[in-house]
Amino acid sequence: MKTVVTTGGRPDELSRQRALFASTMLAIPFIERRKQSMKKMMEQEQANILIAGKLRYEYYAFGQQEPFFFHPSSAAFRAKRLVRGEKDTFLEAVQLKIGDTLLDCTLGMATDSMLAAIQVGGTGRVIGCEGNPIIAFMLQQGLQQYDYVEEKLPELASMRKIEVVSSIAVNYLRQLPTASVDVVYLDPMFEKTIEESKNFTPLREAGIHVSLDDEWMKEAIRVAKKRVVLKAHFRSLLFDKYGFTQLKRPNTKFHYGIYEK
Repeated sequence: MKTVVTTGGRPDELSRQRALFASTMLAIPFIERRKQSMKKMMEQEQANILIAGKLRYEYYAFGQQEPFFFHPSSAAFRAKRLVRGEKDTFLEAVQLKIGDTLLDCTLGMATDSMLAAIQVGGTGRVIGCEGNPIIAFMLQQGLQQYDYVEEKLPELASMRKIEVVSSIAVNYLRQLPTASVDVVYLDPMFEKTIEESKNFTPLREAGIHVSLDDEWMKEAIRVAKKRVVLKAHFRSLLFDKYGFTQLKRPNTKFHYGIYEK
């Protein structure tokens, strides 16, 4: 299904310019809003709708009433805990060091990638794959433009350095040299619902559903220099199927698995 871009209900020149920018970058049509409701526009255009607002982009998948939009979500309080010296389970699993590179194959809301960006420091890299080009665009814009200063979240300044790649992960992995990334991270979030954020439901509808398979795992192992890390529901069969050491966590819905190189 096609996607079109428009402005908010009461657009100003900035939101119009943002809409035209998205239209150019994504090669999608710009449609004048003309005070139409979102439901009417969706039905008239038979399309997903990307809205360029004054402060952010919002994406309505066809037939959905709630939009997806970028927000740091749980990364905010996780980052604050990290700065206080508290542990983070994801960071304990990936074991990143200053200067390392992490490839997040399933970027989602970029929550884990934001923590990784803090951990690898200014000399490290964090790359995230998102298969839906509209969502990839929104994430890149959100990571670059979110006002962490106004929100009093200076801990998240490093999110600016996250590199968003608009690609299915296995396709991107095929292009990378062997042992070129320190850690490859896999979070096949559509295998079983484990995320409870309100903003995650629209993303689940808009996202591209790709399951972890033999080729994806083979490429992840080839590209990883140190380890491949899997996040999955605690009952997932993927841990045993692909030889992960499962880090069991009592009373949690998801566990991490480690595949050491």
